[in-house]
Amino acid sequence: MSEVKKNNKNFIIGLAVAVLVPLSFYIVGSFRYNTKFLPRYYIAEGIDSHQVKGKMQIDTVYHKVADLQLTNQLGRLISTNTDLKGKIMVIDFFFVSCPTICPRLTKNMGMLQKAYRKNPRLENSLDTAVQFLSITVNPSHDSANVLRAYADKHGADHDHWWFLTGDKKVIYNFARNELFVSVQPGDGGDDDFIHTEKMVLVDKNRHIRGYYNGLDSMDVKRCADDIGWLVLEKEKR
Repeated sequence: MSEVKKNNKNFIIGLAVAVLVPLSFYIVGSFRYNTKFLPRYYIAEGIDSHQVKGKMQIDTVYHKVADLQLTNQLGRLISTNTDLKGKIMVIDFFFVSCPTICPRLTKNMGMLQKAYRKNPRLENSLDTAVQFLSITVNPSHDSANVLRAYADKHGADHDHWWFLTGDKKVIYNFARNELFVSVQPGDGGDDDFIHTEKMVLVDKNRHIRGYYNGLDSMDVKRCADDIGWLVLEKEKR
């Protein structure tokens, strides 16, 4: 077995362990606890005060990611809030002709997809709970057809992992002002460019729950682990 295949196999095994560990802990803990929460939330936007059983309760209001409408590699216009309602999302940004970080970033997203691949023996397998989104930052070149070829090259499940293109201003506004992956100002114009290694985990209620270095295998494993917790997380009452 070549060294590359051996490393890939070890990485997939590591992701599988990351998924199974929270599942096993949950099964044991579910006999004692009613709920389980991934504790991390990001981007506080305010304070909400309200009465609960006659007592004033104050909660932090966290940013909710807005709807995004783009075209996927199959040429279909999608809406994250409509087509992916109730689903967890893992999002990264790339462009097809990138010679530096994008190939590795896409490879690691592919590893996550494999860790959460469809199990035909289960009616409700984990792939129904999470969707992977790779959004191009070079939409003028990366058409749906270009993305389809790129997705095929990287072994994407076209139902489970979408490569998205569309209006550059929409994409850049989403990256900056909804996911906060770039601190550099810009307007999505011709001279504007975003290049980030981040993966962003968004829960089904559209709260940001994690940022990960998509080039770091240990951080990608942490993302896999956090997806597992979110799959099991119950609504706060």
